[in-house]
Amino acid sequence: MALLGAAAESLFATVFPSDCRLCSVPLTNISRLPVCEACIRAIQPIDGLVCGLCGERLTSRHCVSLADGIARCGNCEREAPRFAKAVAYGSYEAGLRELIHLLKYEQVRPAANVLGRMLSDVISSLTLLFEDRSPIIVPIPLHATKLRQRGFNQSELIARAALKHRALCELRINVSALERCRATESQTGLTRAQRRENIRGAFHVRRPEQIAGRAVVLVDDVFTTGTTVSECARVLYRAGAATIWVATVARVLKSDATLGLDPDEDVEVIEGAHVLAAGA
Repeated sequence: MALLGAAAESLFATVFPSDCRLCSVPLTNISRLPVCEACIRAIQPIDGLVCGLCGERLTSRHCVSLADGIARCGNCEREAPRFAKAVAYGSYEAGLRELIHLLKYEQVRPAANVLGRMLSDVISSLTLLFEDRSPIIVPIPLHATKLRQRGFNQSELIARAALKHRALCELRINVSALERCRATESQTGLTRAQRRENIRGAFHVRRPEQIAGRAVVLVDDVFTTGTTVSECARVLYRAGAATIWVATVARVLKSDATLGLDPDEDVEVIEGAHVLAAGA
């Protein structure tokens, strides 16, 4: 038994990294994912108040509609998003960001299983909205050039891992209806208007008959500004989709330094909406 144990340890040291890729602590358990359990447990869901439409963290001034009671960020109050609701598991920072990078840029595919568990929680949180509809899961597609370079679509891998969980096993994934038909420049550093122009026309629905009349859950790894999912929602609605929700593993949130929320904030009514105003 001692020889077998030594052989297993030797094989582990040869085939698998010796340290956690997130915190550099030596790994003690054989796993295809070079990340320790402590780092995985440290990735927590988003807490605090977020926009009921896009999922953005709410600052000290935001609106609560008198009609539906949904808290909205400033952007969603000024212009409703194209999708019905977007939900993310965690903030795109620290361990969660590094785990996503391991999958996307270092091809550590087992990371998709952990990210899939998180995504399954996100999709499950939407199930009350499904009512009697059974939505199809549509991962945001990559352009063919990027797909060849990377070898896989990370959003598809994460979505497939999520649907292995019992609560979602009846949902079906569709990777053929939506296509990315045009490569786009990086969105980094662009204004909101420039982002929209950059992404417009980059997607089209290849098989409208698979979309018409159906509810859709768009899946992506990260929600940054919402430009990409908004463009996908636009073309899906044009193809006849009934309702579109967005589910992502991570979301870029406003800095905690910009917050000022107080549970005892006063509420005033402005132009038909409750506006929470700290120190009002």
